[in-house]
Amino acid sequence: MSGKTPFVLGLTGSIGMGKSATAAMFRARGVPVHDADAAVHALYGPGGAAAEAIGRAFPGVLDADGGVDRTALRHAVLGAPERMAALEALVHPLVRAQADAFVADHAGAPLVVLDIPLLYETGGEARCDAVAVVSAPAETQRQRVLARPGMTGETFAAILAKQMPDAEKRARADYVIDTGRGFAVAEAEVARIVEALT
Repeated sequence: MSGKTPFVLGLTGSIGMGKSATAAMFRARGVPVHDADAAVHALYGPGGAAAEAIGRAFPGVLDADGGVDRTALRHAVLGAPERMAALEALVHPLVRAQADAFVADHAGAPLVVLDIPLLYETGGEARCDAVAVVSAPAETQRQRVLARPGMTGETFAAILAKQMPDAEKRARADYVIDTGRGFAVAEAEVARIVEALT
């Protein structure tokens, strides 16, 4: 491992914009990608670093295996900003610590991607050298999200309300990856970014 620090690119985008597919494009080019959602999933699992603390803070949200029942947790925090803030105060520092360790573990890589859905909303851009936002037209986004199993217009609206508007994200980003024109176009954009940053 060299003592060099990799260039850290934050990857973000609102729900249904194609961020997961875009993260996979970076991975396919050999770029290490830390997935904040996957990290949260592991933290919530049985024996996960956050599960016990969440169980204490929100009685009744753990399943029989000792992992977090995400549906029960969603109901526990829905429409209660102070409970949501308490949950985030428990989870965000753990995810941040994992991301920092991931960057340190890939010190020899020229580029590392931190895939963080709520990057701007949590101030995560301060830990990145640049930010790429994955975007698509609002109608494309809506069609993609409402095609997901169990998704309703109401749930979609609630999720959007928690996210910074797409136009604001695009305005703040160093790079915008447009998945609305097809994934081949997005792939070419990812290739250009990787080339520019490595």
